[in-house]
Amino acid sequence: MIFPRAANVLRKREGHTRVGFIELFFDLVFVFAITQLSHLLLEHLTPWGAAQTLLLLLGVWWVWVNTSWCTNWADPDTVPVRIMLLTLMFAGLILSANLPHAFEDGGLVFACAYVFIQLARSIFMLWAFKPHRIESYRNFQRITLWLCFSGVLWISGAFFEGGQRFAIWAAALTIETIAPALRFWVPGLGQSATADWDIDGGHMAERSGLFIIIALGESILVTGATFAKLPYSPEAVAAFLAAFIGSIAMWWLYFDIGAERATHLIEKSRDPGRIARVAYTYVPILIVAGIVVSAVSDELILAHPLGHTETAAAAAIIGGPSLFVLGNLVFKYVTTGWPPLSHAAGLTFFAVLAFVHESLPPLALGGLAAAILVTVAVWERISLRHTRAAAHH
Repeated sequence: MIFPRAANVLRKREGHTRVGFIELFFDLVFVFAITQLSHLLLEHLTPWGAAQTLLLLLGVWWVWVNTSWCTNWADPDTVPVRIMLLTLMFAGLILSANLPHAFEDGGLVFACAYVFIQLARSIFMLWAFKPHRIESYRNFQRITLWLCFSGVLWISGAFFEGGQRFAIWAAALTIETIAPALRFWVPGLGQSATADWDIDGGHMAERSGLFIIIALGESILVTGATFAKLPYSPEAVAAFLAAFIGSIAMWWLYFDIGAERATHLIEKSRDPGRIARVAYTYVPILIVAGIVVSAVSDELILAHPLGHTETAAAAAIIGGPSLFVLGNLVFKYVTTGWPPLSHAAGLTFFAVLAFVHESLPPLALGGLAAAILVTVAVWERISLRHTRAAAHH
């Protein structure tokens, strides 16, 4: 019998819990999902298209982050957990394939795949926790009820069209978004305590970092694939370099200082669930959204480096890096207690750039955006070095 009732599929807390290969394999689905979303936004670069893409991106994020919480507790080296992840992976492929058509004729398939992933994973965790940890079992009872409520809206929304579908799905997404903040309060069952979310902080930090790597990787794939189709002209090479430098700066901003410092904080915390609920559940969506929009802007600049910059293109070129810097600012504020001055200055520079964008071609605008990202990264690095030197004295 594959799933014996008394099986213990939970992780044994013995030092840092490594990310398993099956988790990395599961993440491959989200390379596809991010690619689908960036192409969707590129093809519908309007306020309405941006709103639809954002809603779907939030849905993809909740699918991934909820699964990451579960694999923080459940051991992927056990057969039942592996089968669960592979099943979710298959459903995730169906979900990702229907992302471009979610607001068209693929809405019902998308919604059913989404609800299946959310509920199947939650029900599996009920099975995993019940014989071993009653507090966590109660937690997933609450989570499952919230997901049942939102699931009804996801599926019912697929039977409507246009703005009505968007409104119903937005309501479903709102339910799933506020649930962790309310600690999954349910009448009669009360609410969960963050102390009950006894996660491995290092594992959660690593998983979040890997998703950001996935998003950055997709951005590089888009840039490389687009550049490969173009003739080698000075403007194409310049656009390619600007996009690549921007990606390097994004990686540097998150991983050079912030990721390591936050990992140390959550590993030493007495209540890692409280930190993870904000720093690794809510905040990263700003960072990922910034990367997705930046990937779109890179493709726009490569395709049309010169000439007049359309308003929609300017919004992507400036908005993507701005979202990324804002997400990093909030992430570092949550994990350290103060917002980096370098990031606040970077956002100011982007605001100034927004005022003068009409006088600049896409290539110049993208080059300046990349230069701002590099400036913020260098500023933070130098500032931290000076702070450490002063502390030693």
